[in-house]
Amino acid sequence: MGVERSYEIRTYGCQMNVHDSERLSGLLEDAGYVRAPKDADGADIVVFNTCAVRENADNRLYGNLGQLAPKKAARPGMQIAVGGCLAQKDRDTIVKKAPWVDVVFGTHNIGKLPVLLERARVQEEAQVEIAESLEAFPSTLPTRRESAYAAWVSISVGCNNTCTFCIVPALRGKEKDRRPGDILAEIEALVSEGVSEITLLGQNVNAYGSDIGDREAFSKLLRACGKIEGLERVRFTSPHPRDFTDDVIAAMAETPNVMPQLHMPLQSGSDRVLKAMRRSYRQERFLGIIEKVRAAMPDAALSTDIIVGFPGETEEDFEQTLHTVRESRFAQAFTFQYSKRPGTPAAEMDDQIPKEVVQERYERLVALQEEISWEENKKQVGRTLEVMVAEGEGRKDDATRRLSGRAPDNRLVHFTRPEEPVRPGDTVTVDITYAAPHHLLAEGPVSAVRRTAAGDAWERRNAAPAAKPAGVMLGLPSIGAPAAAPAPTGGCGCD
Repeated sequence: MGVERSYEIRTYGCQMNVHDSERLSGLLEDAGYVRAPKDADGADIVVFNTCAVRENADNRLYGNLGQLAPKKAARPGMQIAVGGCLAQKDRDTIVKKAPWVDVVFGTHNIGKLPVLLERARVQEEAQVEIAESLEAFPSTLPTRRESAYAAWVSISVGCNNTCTFCIVPALRGKEKDRRPGDILAEIEALVSEGVSEITLLGQNVNAYGSDIGDREAFSKLLRACGKIEGLERVRFTSPHPRDFTDDVIAAMAETPNVMPQLHMPLQSGSDRVLKAMRRSYRQERFLGIIEKVRAAMPDAALSTDIIVGFPGETEEDFEQTLHTVRESRFAQAFTFQYSKRPGTPAAEMDDQIPKEVVQERYERLVALQEEISWEENKKQVGRTLEVMVAEGEGRKDDATRRLSGRAPDNRLVHFTRPEEPVRPGDTVTVDITYAAPHHLLAEGPVSAVRRTAAGDAWERRNAAPAAKPAGVMLGLPSIGAPAAAPAPTGGCGCD
């Protein structure tokens, strides 16, 4: 290229999109681009990795594209690319509405981005290339991961479910599983670089094995992760109640490095609404899973996704959701007001619920979950926990002279800064002294600090000069948000 060109990636949506953006970064850096500094006044390449599950997703995209139009006009050579689920869905519409866009690519061919950018530059016209099926499993692509101590590892892509509110299967295709050996090889490579926590990732993660004909493949994978030396924490997201079987519960309980944490999307507690959603379980089945998990792992923290105001939802239906929440005792819930997903059956259903009714129910649900979250967190007071130090989790850490990290069950813990230096990826042992609905405090002195290979990896990365990374780097799964709002990169409500 002659001179280094900078890039910026703007990511919307779920964990799959976050991990895809890590791959897009790897591809661009492999092609010679450099990441634009956070304080830079614009980048030469701006990539939008989009989500299509919200009603206003396209408005948000076109608003952002509109803001970039004058910047591009004033910056010769600047390029704009749009990928992800909305690109897969809207295709040529994007270029028609925003003709200053240079590249449109889909969910199945993210590996083509550098080629498409170069082709658009040489030919001086927009390049729109959407593949209808997966060209290569994304994990074969270069990846620039965002952390040195924790990483996403995709075990499957796509989804075989047909939930009426979700458009993801139409955009990401049928489920395609990776070979277990490939997954374990990737994890072992990450651990050798210093990663100590991995999150197994799939649109319907515990359906893993359906594509390779082994119904117990997921539990076997969890147990195999337990045999990897140096791998301290294993998590997974997001499972589906339909596919959550007893062998998975046993594997979680019996594998020491599989964390006592479970995110299990409920969506609704009403059998009638679940049927209309085309969810293949009912309230009794869901509560039965929760009961078994608690029996096997009494200290497990459970979280969920819930949609309020699905078409046709009555007050009685909503009361059933509240009942299920009370019985489940979730530590955290990601609550969503139903919005039409264009292209889904639910968007065409009769009896769409008025906005003011949805809002009132949503507020009642949030209030109930806040109460439960606080009560569940108060049970942690007095416990001694080993906390993995995190980077950037505590917004007030500097002002309070605290650090932050995650307990084994994924609860956020703010703790007193120890005298001994600690790094993200290291662990500290603390006594919990106070609980709030969305975090725990350890206000006393840290009783132990354990320096780890993950902390060493963080130190190496931050000591190195900012430059194009060599090979596969390491990654950080995004952690949840308060019950009253969806996680910035978390569940999209489609699992």
